[in-house]
Amino acid sequence: MAGIELHSTAFNDRTPIPRRHAKDGDNVSPPLIWSPPPRGTSELVLLCEDPDAPSGTFVHWLVTGIAPESGGVAEGEVPDGGTPHRNDFGDHGWDGPQPPVGDRPHRYRFRLYAVPEPVPLPDAATAEQVHRTMSQHGLASGLLTGLHQR
Repeated sequence: MAGIELHSTAFNDRTPIPRRHAKDGDNVSPPLIWSPPPRGTSELVLLCEDPDAPSGTFVHWLVTGIAPESGGVAEGEVPDGGTPHRNDFGDHGWDGPQPPVGDRPHRYRFRLYAVPEPVPLPDAATAEQVHRTMSQHGLASGLLTGLHQR
């Protein structure tokens, strides 16, 4: 799968995510910027997951239908054209990091996928369902990892 560069002005790869974006902070999604996807992309899919959650990989944000030409998303916004799905807190849209107090820093993986056609993901898709679907249909992907602990 080809690569998409994915960055944030709020934090760098493998550095702490500011408390502003945490669930017990202001709980606003971080700003993200990405490079243009490859030709043939009909939409982008954005996933933020915590693979270090005690109960297994935890979905914090899943958005499908993002316009390929969007180039990014502003803080606290839904990506252009995107449809937010239900996260593992039970809400639609972003809910930020909230690892157990005292845990080592958790990794929050922001993954952006380019797909050639809309993908049929359920409203409350698991991270595993997203990865499986993207491995079958994805044209390109990008990864940005932030850290957070309480």
